Amino acid sequence: MQEVAQWVSTHLSFLPPQAIVMIVSMLPLIELRGGIPLARLLMLPLPEAIFFSVLGNIIPIPFILLFIGKIFDWLRPTKTFGGIVEKLENRAMKKSGNVARAEFWGLVAFVGIPIPGTGGWTGALIASLLKVDLKKASLAILLGIAIAATIMSLISYGIFRM
Repeated sequence: MQEVAQWVSTHLSFLPPQAIVMIVSMLPLIELRGGIPLARLLMLPLPEAIFFSVLGNIIPIPFILLFIGKIFDWLRPTKTFGGIVEKLENRAMKKSGNVARAEFWGLVAFVGIPIPGTGGWTGALIASLLKVDLKKASLAILLGIAIAATIMSLISYGIFRM
């Protein structure tokens, strides 16, 4: 995380730290799991860290839930992107076991437990591929993001301080 903070401070120093945290939290794979620790390194107060990390993590979710299926359908037949789409779908479906079995709570747990390969992006992709009801998926992902934010805040700012 130190290297990320150094890169960000060097290349994005023209932005306020709140914007940097929000942008980092929007990125797939990093999401708020990287945004909150980065906020700590940038010395943002905890309420700001949570707000901007959660906001950044939430912004892409509706677009994924609403449009990823259509985008994949459009890209799948192309020679250039067909393989990438298939790889993304297969990777997401390999992780979808608990979500498929326990739909709502499985999705909450998948998004909420901050380990590599989980999070809002992948949770939204899985929900879309499994055709989970939009309202149910949105609520589960938001709850999962709240849980992940709590865990990462405790790790970064609280008991398990970095």
